[in-house]
Amino acid sequence: MENQKVLANINSLKKKIKQNKDIEIIAISKRQPIERIISALDSGHKIFGENQVQETINKWPVLRKKYSDIKLHLVGPLQSNKVKDAISIFDVIQTVDREKIAKALKKEESNLKKKISYMIQINTGKEPQKSGIMPDDADNFFKYCKEDLKLNITGLMCIPPYEEDSSIHFAYLKKKKLEYKLPYLSMGMSEDYEKAITLGATHIRVGTAIFGKRPQK
Repeated sequence: MENQKVLANINSLKKKIKQNKDIEIIAISKRQPIERIISALDSGHKIFGENQVQETINKWPVLRKKYSDIKLHLVGPLQSNKVKDAISIFDVIQTVDREKIAKALKKEESNLKKKISYMIQINTGKEPQKSGIMPDDADNFFKYCKEDLKLNITGLMCIPPYEEDSSIHFAYLKKKKLEYKLPYLSMGMSEDYEKAITLGATHIRVGTAIFGKRPQK
């Protein structure tokens, strides 16, 4: 399966760059046929990413009954009316990007008596159509989430502009991770995950490279 090919590529690259740290491959399973997801699960893969809370709730509880130790990451924008459901089903939310969402997450953690992990999404390309805190606001937002709200912020995430060299954005995110003394960086997708690893990614988000192209609706 393609999953094994990605694992082989990453292991090969880690040797080249003398990086021994484990890199988590987040299999992006949004809108993928259930049989492809089951194939990945049967191959032993445990970490998956979804873009939408509702789709996740519709399909993953059943799968979790059969497959243990699954870890789910939210990698798409989070709406405030979905925060409760998001905390109930996800292990990691990678797209914390504004005070309103951060406050809602803190409130629902208290209500549900559940702590999960978070990453702050930074809009490194300053694209108005994209989610993520703007770079100029990132320092204050990180302090607010970490110190004021005491959220479990473990890393940073970005989605670089499609038409730009992603290396510049990955290097920026690595710099901020070091400044904030965080352990994780989620960056790199099917087309540029190797580049992301060389620049310090600890989590890569790959969909097509594992599952192939999504079926057209």
